[in-house]
Amino acid sequence: MRVCVLALLLAAAGSAFADDTASAVADALFPEAVSPTQPPTVTPTPAPLPASTASAVALPTPAPAPRPLQPNQAVVGDKDGRWLLDKLLPRDIKDRAGWSNDIFTAFAALKIPYTPSYYCAAMAVIAQESTWQSDPVVPGLPTIVWGEIDKRIHRFGMPRLVVQAAFAKSSPDGRSYNQRIDALRTERQMNALFEDMLTELPFGQQLAGDNPIRTGGPMQVGVDFATAHTKVWPYPYKIERSLRDEVFTRRGSVYFGTAHLLQYPTTYTQMIYRFADYNAGRYASRNAALQGVLGKLTHQTLKQDGYLMSYNGTVPTNAVTDSQRALFTLTSQLGLSRAQMLADLKQERYAAFAQTQTYTRFYAYADKTLGKVQPREALPQIKLVSPKITRKLTTEWFAKRVDGRYQACLATSPVMP
Repeated sequence: MRVCVLALLLAAAGSAFADDTASAVADALFPEAVSPTQPPTVTPTPAPLPASTASAVALPTPAPAPRPLQPNQAVVGDKDGRWLLDKLLPRDIKDRAGWSNDIFTAFAALKIPYTPSYYCAAMAVIAQESTWQSDPVVPGLPTIVWGEIDKRIHRFGMPRLVVQAAFAKSSPDGRSYNQRIDALRTERQMNALFEDMLTELPFGQQLAGDNPIRTGGPMQVGVDFATAHTKVWPYPYKIERSLRDEVFTRRGSVYFGTAHLLQYPTTYTQMIYRFADYNAGRYASRNAALQGVLGKLTHQTLKQDGYLMSYNGTVPTNAVTDSQRALFTLTSQLGLSRAQMLADLKQERYAAFAQTQTYTRFYAYADKTLGKVQPREALPQIKLVSPKITRKLTTEWFAKRVDGRYQACLATSPVMP
């Protein structure tokens, strides 16, 4: 599938500080003697002051009260960008200087403006996905790996005795594969294990050719996304072993994770929808809103998962989804053929979908028919499934958790010196 990574809409207009200064007023000196037969004058004329006295009592105009940087207010230049990042970055994280360098390098290389909003968004995802661990620990990882291996032995009909004998042999790091699996704690360790299994063991392709954990590092970014991104945007680091291994490093995960989160244009009114997209796929929040409106128009209960097409991995299939069937019932109302709609729907993971005839005519019809402007954004309703997930979690849960961290970060936005 042709992969396209769209450039970030670099509009971060800074707002000037408001001038809330009030004019200073000098006290006037009035004569104290008042005629007992005449009431005091309500607004007496002050006696003129000597020039020297007037200058002595005049008060200077106070400076405007300093205000924190606004969320989308960008600072200009790398020096100010580093300053802002340092002010927002948590003080108690391990290797704070290393985190700061990796985050700043990602922003600079990806041409993302240095704003409180963008910095806080990236840091909120890091905190949620890894609690600032460079190589996150996955609870129960040995059990996950043994379970995957057992599934593959069954799937491919491999002789179990041969596999057991292979795992008892020494691996490139000196330990047996049994020992390495039992000692697994992090994704990076698991990735290195699968790479060795792939090249060293009989049936290695069947056992390790399809790594069950496809996201890694402190931002849990996908290997597939990283592979696609490097085809259209230069990676700022030298690749030491493989691109896949880079995803499991702190610098690689922060770089690709930041790109996935921020390096594409949206019209979302709140950052929470980017967080949902980060979990569910780009523009899932836009597409989930369309599904919700489509359900109201056609009086159907449609799944709001942000996927209008059916996919095999990242490749669209010819299977017709419920959302497509519902949309096809509106061909006459929208004045479009099914073929045109289907061609437009294939752009659902890109910004261009919002400019297609299907999208624009659908919302024009929906707004008129339902009597008011319909939502263009909604949190996708997806249950999260992964070998690493042991609880019942959803995309909405993820987005709200990250948004809470994001809001807390914004509250610490500093005042420019």
